[in-house]
Amino acid sequence: MDDDDPLALDPTFADRFAPGRRSQCHLYLVSPERISGDFTEALKSALEGGPVAAFQLRLKGLDEEDVARVAEPLQRVCADHEVAFIVNDSMALARRLGADGVHLGQSDGDPREARRLLGPSAQIGVTCHDSRHLAMEAGEAGADYVAFGAFFPTSTKETEHRPDPSILGWWSRLFELPCVAIGGITPGNGRALVEAGADFLAACSGVWGHESGPAAAVAEFQQILAR
Repeated sequence: MDDDDPLALDPTFADRFAPGRRSQCHLYLVSPERISGDFTEALKSALEGGPVAAFQLRLKGLDEEDVARVAEPLQRVCADHEVAFIVNDSMALARRLGADGVHLGQSDGDPREARRLLGPSAQIGVTCHDSRHLAMEAGEAGADYVAFGAFFPTSTKETEHRPDPSILGWWSRLFELPCVAIGGITPGNGRALVEAGADFLAACSGVWGHESGPAAAVAEFQQILAR
């Protein structure tokens, strides 16, 4: 149930509307919270496994100088593979790095401020948990995408919100702005979210923790992304 709406979203809501012309769902990689010195090679491997739309650098517990130092080789890898390089949380760091965009949590600032700071071409995403209200606010504030989740249990971060996949159908039927599904997504469980209406699947441990390595994980994801 949406915390901002006492009425649960009807899971069949999207069925009342003709499907829009949404493009194929795409893969959006998120880094582990802590990475080792060989992560650059892991990222290269992942990006060689198949098409990836974006990579988000999400490191916790490090100051800006340390994150900037880690970011430099990863940003080059993304540029070489034409993958958008997104910084988590910090507009200032995104600007410092010349990143392609920033992903904002609900306490990380206003998308309007991010737009002023980063310019018209920056990709600005906003975490909206399970809230239709927050998603509409983000869209009105100029976000380029909204993110819903966590859809599945995840060890990457503590989560209180567990949206029903029907929120993706609701959003995709009513709004053109892309939506990202996040939280515990793997090649084994992500197909339902694609079918529900996700424009992007965000994956973290489902790629970096895959038993056959990140390239194999990305290749497996490609099999479930087509509509």
